[in-house]
Amino acid sequence: MKLRTLTMEWTGESLILVDQRKLPLEEVYVECKDFMDVARAIKEMIVRGAPAIGATAAFGYVLGAKDSKGSSFEEVFKRMKKVKEVLSKTRPTAVNLFWALDRMEKRLIEHGKVEDLYEVLEEEAYRIAIEDIEMNKSIGKHGAELLKDGDTVLTHCNAGALATVDFGTALGVIRYAVKQGKRIKVYVDETRPYQQGARLTAWELLKEGIEAILITDNMAGWVMKQGLIDAVIVGADRIAANGDVANKIGTYTLAVLANRHNVPFYVAAPSSSIDLETPNGSMIPIEERSPDEVTHCGGRRIAPEGVKVYNPAFDVTDASLVTAIITEKGVIRPPYEENLKKIFME
Repeated sequence: MKLRTLTMEWTGESLILVDQRKLPLEEVYVECKDFMDVARAIKEMIVRGAPAIGATAAFGYVLGAKDSKGSSFEEVFKRMKKVKEVLSKTRPTAVNLFWALDRMEKRLIEHGKVEDLYEVLEEEAYRIAIEDIEMNKSIGKHGAELLKDGDTVLTHCNAGALATVDFGTALGVIRYAVKQGKRIKVYVDETRPYQQGARLTAWELLKEGIEAILITDNMAGWVMKQGLIDAVIVGADRIAANGDVANKIGTYTLAVLANRHNVPFYVAAPSSSIDLETPNGSMIPIEERSPDEVTHCGGRRIAPEGVKVYNPAFDVTDASLVTAIITEKGVIRPPYEENLKKIFME
């Protein structure tokens, strides 16, 4: 059972990931041969983006079952609990990570035996990956209906093929609109401190011949005030039950600016990013990352030694600032507390 996309390759025995820290200057690939390699790849942001993290963790879970032959099911189950625990501690904000690992554990319990376990888990991880691609295409189709020919979109971070198994969420909407023949222009903010917009989103768009204009993060308000933006489209790492959205730091700022300038603010994400167990955004854990990401740029120090740093990787955008949430099941509008639940009842 093989899989190969821009983001990842599953060989049947290992998971190969494009090192997103090196893009766009180098295309370097990292081979993960066991679940600890996968955990490091997620933790160190070799792979990133909530849907991609979920699929990667699923394959990491498979690799954790590699040495299950000759053991009792009870022994394997105990070991897989440890595998799940290690993988789940890598990135606390992206709910897709926990969703994928829970799904893999459920499949393990359903199978209930050691025989053919690796193959059964491999099939489940493969299914998660393929479903992600199909969901992204459906998100793109639904979201493209919100864009008109000639529109200019502002994006944040990278919610493209690199953030998913393939195709993308926010960029998937843009891709689908372009596929429909619409002329879409994209303003790409750099997304400090990790520069996913400048490094990854701009790279993806240029590869596909979509017009991209790179700006620094603090230019967003000015380009909106000039009337240059018709819509803001972002991804999501977790959506709470009330519609609050956790996404890359800086998303909240864009939502406030969009609201001030009457620009629609759309969130594109699969239903696996919706966490009905979390009532609101204040309950979402926010990962804080290394100070080096702020004090250094491209490996070079840009701040004085000894300066204190606050580096949250995500922020939370209030549901009241979100015009609509685009999922594979359709476009969801307020009231979110009521309408988000409905998509799980269909």
